[in-house]
Amino acid sequence: MPQSAQNVLDFWFREIEPAMWWKKDTDFDATIESRFGDTLRRAALAELYEWRRDAPGRLAEIIVLDQFSRNVYRETPQSFAQDAMALVLAQEAVANGALQELNENERTFLLMPYMHSESAVIHQQAEQLFLEHAPKQNYEFEIKHKVIIDRFGRYPHRNEILGRKSTDEEVEFLKQPGSGF
Repeated sequence: MPQSAQNVLDFWFREIEPAMWWKKDTDFDATIESRFGDTLRRAALAELYEWRRDAPGRLAEIIVLDQFSRNVYRETPQSFAQDAMALVLAQEAVANGALQELNENERTFLLMPYMHSESAVIHQQAEQLFLEHAPKQNYEFEIKHKVIIDRFGRYPHRNEILGRKSTDEEVEFLKQPGSGF
């Protein structure tokens, strides 16, 4: 049974520790699959359109598509399969003024699809959005992402998962600490 938008927000912002947002943890991934797997599948089919009526609902749908997919489908191509949909929802939310209705942590996750994009054009927008609407450390992390996209036009750490051939320069880059996020 799919969860509600409020269930998603309560889980992400109140129930779990913020450290879990950035941690690779198979037990946490399993928890998300168990509780929100059906919700993720429905979101991927654009069936949660009613959530888009307000900024919190749109944020919940973006979290499901952008974050939960990375947990549920970790280390598989499917973990990135919802990125375009999440980005479109984020772009619409920004255009509709949703950032003004959300707190700092919520804004960060509404903007995260921009950071996950492999488009240099999108990262130009992301840089400004994170600067204006997110905590400083998230802005700095966006800049690190943008540098990689500006250099390679993609995230080299995704190449193996997505079946892409890495260039020699990407192979050397991936040997550096912190290159894979």
